[in-house]
Amino acid sequence: MSLSFASDNCAPVPPQILAALARVNTGAMPSYGADPETAAVEARFREIFGWPEARVFLVASGTAANALALSVLCPPYGTVFCSEVAHVHEDECNAPEFYTGGARLTLVRGGDVMTPETLRMALAAEGNRGVHGPKRAAVSVTNVTEMGTVYTLDELSALGAVAREHGLPVHLDGARLAMACARLSCSPKAMAEALGAEAVVFGGTKVGAMDVEAVVLRDGSRADEMAYRIKRGGHLYSKGRYMAAQMAALLEDDLWHALAAQANARCDRLRAGIEAAGVEVINPSHANMLFIRLPARVHEALKARGVVHFFDSGAPGDVVAGRLVCDWSTTEEQVTGFLDALRMAL
Repeated sequence: MSLSFASDNCAPVPPQILAALARVNTGAMPSYGADPETAAVEARFREIFGWPEARVFLVASGTAANALALSVLCPPYGTVFCSEVAHVHEDECNAPEFYTGGARLTLVRGGDVMTPETLRMALAAEGNRGVHGPKRAAVSVTNVTEMGTVYTLDELSALGAVAREHGLPVHLDGARLAMACARLSCSPKAMAEALGAEAVVFGGTKVGAMDVEAVVLRDGSRADEMAYRIKRGGHLYSKGRYMAAQMAALLEDDLWHALAAQANARCDRLRAGIEAAGVEVINPSHANMLFIRLPARVHEALKARGVVHFFDSGAPGDVVAGRLVCDWSTTEEQVTGFLDALRMAL
């Protein structure tokens, strides 16, 4: 039995999505996103968010989705405010800087969660120096955060209020937006409206898709610029129907929510078992991702027993952090297998 808790990127593809791919794999359809499948997905997202003028762009990676979304919010001479451990900062190989044509990221100190106070401090520290400094251009928020924390709707609303005070559009990095919505029992619309987001990335891959992310732009006036940037950046796919079919399957009957809730439920049981074993869980709230502290030798012992997970390096006696991620396909047996391995390793 596989005991992989490395990442929701490692999960298989649900049968509903494979069936959708097979469904569109017949005959000819218009290329480059001009197909009826893509049009139907765009219409569905307008309904979901209640944004009648919204435009939707499908790309194959979260890196492309986030960087391209920021590129239409932030000019080359601007700066984007984000958490100091935001994915756009730590894991995108400067893609936001690349796609914006040179804009920079300004880090909001305080860990994975921004607060109105820390955001205001970062905005004040950057100041407004006219042409002698970068223009304060946008705010980027990630829910679920890179440390597994889930912002509540009230917390998002408070951050959005600060952004609006400074006239800044907000980008919602939604790689695990499905898991956050399932945890909060809220809709994507509720989350986007609480934050006042202008650009939302609706992540598909981490919730089960093969390779699709949706960039939802509230204001259709940004669409032409986004279309050119996607083409220039090499992300206009000729056979767009296959990405659209994946997203359509996720949206049908809220499959995305069911898959996310399943991942969260497995993580709930995992957390309960870990805490019952006396192990510290670092993140105070969670969706489908946990961070734990254990001696490095225990992490290594888990690895020796077949557990696949990420953990920091250290001497055997050093207490280091590790990450565990559940996905839609994680089973009760896998959770039990991990907890058994943990008890033996301890």
